Amino acid sequence: MSSDKKQNQWAEKKLGDEIELCYGKGLIDKERKSGKIPVFGSNGIIGFHNTPLVEGPGVIIGRKGSVGEVKFSTTDFWAIDTTYFLKLKNMGDIRFWYYFLLYLQLNKMNSHSAVPGLNRDTVYEIRREIPEFPEQHAIANLLAILDSKTELNQRMNRTLEAVGQAVFKHWFVDFEFPNEEGKPYKSTGGKMVYNEELNSEVPEGWEVKPINEIADFLNGLALQKYPAREGEEYLPVIKIRELRQGITESSDKANLDVPKEYIVGDGDILFSWSGSLEVVIWGFGKGALNQHLFKVTSQKYPKWFFYYWLLRFLPEYRAIASDKATTMGHIQRHHLSASKVVVPDEKTLEKMDKVLSPITERRARLQIESRFLAEIRDCLLPKLMSGKIRVPISKENVEAS
Repeated sequence: MSSDKKQNQWAEKKLGDEIELCYGKGLIDKERKSGKIPVFGSNGIIGFHNTPLVEGPGVIIGRKGSVGEVKFSTTDFWAIDTTYFLKLKNMGDIRFWYYFLLYLQLNKMNSHSAVPGLNRDTVYEIRREIPEFPEQHAIANLLAILDSKTELNQRMNRTLEAVGQAVFKHWFVDFEFPNEEGKPYKSTGGKMVYNEELNSEVPEGWEVKPINEIADFLNGLALQKYPAREGEEYLPVIKIRELRQGITESSDKANLDVPKEYIVGDGDILFSWSGSLEVVIWGFGKGALNQHLFKVTSQKYPKWFFYYWLLRFLPEYRAIASDKATTMGHIQRHHLSASKVVVPDEKTLEKMDKVLSPITERRARLQIESRFLAEIRDCLLPKLMSGKIRVPISKENVEAS
């Protein structure tokens, strides 16, 4: 790639001459039939159906709701009536146009009507310099490599999460952890003793403790008391929204006076105890812990131990929160005290740690890697789409045209 002036100037074109934004079609829940065809709303997949509306691959743009959000489907799909789907009027690479529309930031082009929406005519009037098909294809391939690696990381993370939870259940619920001979403890006659707190049996030598005795739950701060100062460095504020989508341009900012213990780093365990209850391994960089979130740590026990216990109790906590007669359900610290966990003897815990710690650490590394890949893509995107960086055109790209 070269990054100086364009060697061959791209032709300026009006988007309305190159693309068509077609209206999606409504598909209410009772009309959907079991299938594998993704149904896209304005903010992504909202379900599945047995029949496609559009042949894939294709681009979906939010028309109402999450206005201007751009999604890509590698397969046939259905786009509902709060979306547009893209048709190309000329020879072009559909994935290139997906990246190009991301670059245009259509989500900042909301109309100012009572019900904000994305106006097709406004998009059609935009004029930009557009490469020909071979270079479109080369640009799309480069960006797709980064996205494919990110998607692979996400799939691997989901697999590791499923494996970790399955192992944890096998050991701490079924009590089939390996005994001294490497055989399942309970089913091969491992001694069990009755525990009054649990009203059930636990392995001999194990203890039962409240979850807030195996870990410390630090509640976040009201970070509006630490406003960012113009022209100075800042910390992004981690709220409930950030637990799901990471740090974005719309994330709040706090100054660097936030006390050290309230600063979050990669690999920290965060637990939102109010609103949308979530437990996550944080992987979006340094930030400041907002109220309604716990940073969960322990000086004695490994991270996976309290992380998986929190996940085990999460459905119960969500049920408690949903019963609250308030607009934002929550749990309280006495609910943590009532959550009893079984704690193995030190020797057994050390053996378990050799299996489960690498899984937790690998998940954290994959999240960090995915973040860096996204940052690289976001850095490259405007340069590639404006022609400030050019991609060599391979023989295959030329032949494809």
